[in-house]
Amino acid sequence: VNSNVLIPRQETEILVESIIKSFDANSSLTILDIGSGSGNIAIVLAKYFPNSTVVSIDISQLALETAIHNAKLNAVDQRIIFKIEDITKQPELERDFFDVIVSNPPYVSSEQYKDLQPELKLYEPKIALTDNSDGFTFYKLISAKAKSLLKQEGKIFFEVGEGQSQNVVDILTENDFNKIRVIKDYLNIDRVITGDL
Repeated sequence: VNSNVLIPRQETEILVESIIKSFDANSSLTILDIGSGSGNIAIVLAKYFPNSTVVSIDISQLALETAIHNAKLNAVDQRIIFKIEDITKQPELERDFFDVIVSNPPYVSSEQYKDLQPELKLYEPKIALTDNSDGFTFYKLISAKAKSLLKQEGKIFFEVGEGQSQNVVDILTENDFNKIRVIKDYLNIDRVITGDL
């Protein structure tokens, strides 16, 4: 990692484990990772699902360079397509193509960001931490766009911050997702929200 990417947290392991537990390792999946960062999510999924294709997007060229470097270190760079894409605009992604969309988006609200520990502000990019709003911007955006990007019965997986789970469940419900589940982390905090289209 470096100052261009978020330092991966233990909580994100729950996000990745939730996907791993949902599919057979031999599955041929198409996976979209929104917000590559260091590449940790895309790399683990590419290693665990060797017959699958992973597309990993980020708005930051510097973050993508870090992710590509890490993918090479883990010998999965040939099985991950890294792309610069701005999810707030119309991304150049195939419609009805993905079995899985996964994201650990910036979910710290602008109010919470003011009170973050100084080391977070010093060493991690603001763009990866906060949406400069209420913390739910990217959940709303991704949930709405996911309806055209996911195949029928495709699944979405989000990491969420403490106290955000009900709002994200509501966002998914409003966007026609069903079989919505909340998965707790090791501290018994709601950490992952998943739903089916």
